[in-house]
Amino acid sequence: MPILTISQLNRYVAFKLKEDKALSSLLVRGEISNFTCHTRSGHCYFTLKDGEAAVKAVMFRSMAQRLRFRPADGMHVIAAASASLYERDGSFQLYVTDMQQDGVGAQQIAFEQLKQKLKEMGVFDAAAKRPIPPHPKKIGVVTSATGAAVHDVMQVIGRRYPLGTLEIFPAQVQGEAAPASICKAIRQAERAGCDVLIVGRGGGSAEDLSAFNTESVVMAVYQCSVPIISAVGHETDVTLTDAAADLRAPTPSAAAELAVPSAEEMKQLLQQKTRQLQQAFMMNMEQRKNRLQRLSERLYAASPQQKRVLAEQQLKMLEGRLEQAIRLQMQEREAALQKEIARLDTLSPLKILSRGYALVYQEDMLVRSARDVQPDEHLKVRLSKGQLLVKVLERKDDQDDI
Repeated sequence: MPILTISQLNRYVAFKLKEDKALSSLLVRGEISNFTCHTRSGHCYFTLKDGEAAVKAVMFRSMAQRLRFRPADGMHVIAAASASLYERDGSFQLYVTDMQQDGVGAQQIAFEQLKQKLKEMGVFDAAAKRPIPPHPKKIGVVTSATGAAVHDVMQVIGRRYPLGTLEIFPAQVQGEAAPASICKAIRQAERAGCDVLIVGRGGGSAEDLSAFNTESVVMAVYQCSVPIISAVGHETDVTLTDAAADLRAPTPSAAAELAVPSAEEMKQLLQQKTRQLQQAFMMNMEQRKNRLQRLSERLYAASPQQKRVLAEQQLKMLEGRLEQAIRLQMQEREAALQKEIARLDTLSPLKILSRGYALVYQEDMLVRSARDVQPDEHLKVRLSKGQLLVKVLERKDDQDDI
């Protein structure tokens, strides 16, 4: 048998506890004692006990913040937890994820179970919600005939929408007989041909509103062929009927406002739409006028007369461009000619003669050297102005000068 360290032993036991699925999700009933909530961390440490045993428990801050009550010593609760071993101290303890006061907690558990069941059935799906008709002819109300809710609904609908017909379907809204009474009234309103139905009551305690958390009432609302607006209690009260209805209103008065449009608002909307229609008509006429103008211009532009005018304009433009091109070319040619004349003038022998030089010709050949001529030979001398006929008396070569 191997020898274990204390940490190995505690780790082994903790691992075995985590493997046990029965210990990973528990509901435990007990009395709170030694309750402590650390100010800095927010974690809660306490003991759960009954008449014969006790177990340590911890609830971390993220879970404790969601509690709807303040735990205290001596309070009886039902805790949702998992069991494990705190390895450092080797102490067995519960890690609590939620708590409810005993009694109230049992009702809440039943409520949550019904809520989950209905959710799985698709009762709360957004896809199942039907739109509320914008202009209902007949509005039904399922509520107590003597409560304040019915008077509020009648007052709001009478003021906002006198065009519609309001019919009350009385029902008992609290007590043991309330669920059956509400379901019966919903079926009556459905058979009466209502276009929209308001189901609800005024505010009250959780017990007073409990009929609207029963499966029978929720299913009656869900299965009703008429779109339903729920108005149960005050704004802070939320029931399963609210979740199943096509639309939830915080109060019965608000439900009446959601069920029908305002006649005054309809009048203002009609006036607004009339103005918009007039503006649209005028805009349409202006657009058609502009389009007619554009078509007329296009037709005129496509006519033979206009084409002739355009052709003449284009011909004049081309003539002008041709004349301009010719003038430009003539100027370029003239400038080039002057440039060549200047260059030839620069290279002309006459320019050299004007500086005192002369050209000597032997017959028609230019004399370049004294050796090309003989004494007594006649030569022609070309000056800048005129020419001379001369006779060679003597010839001297360049070597004779050395």
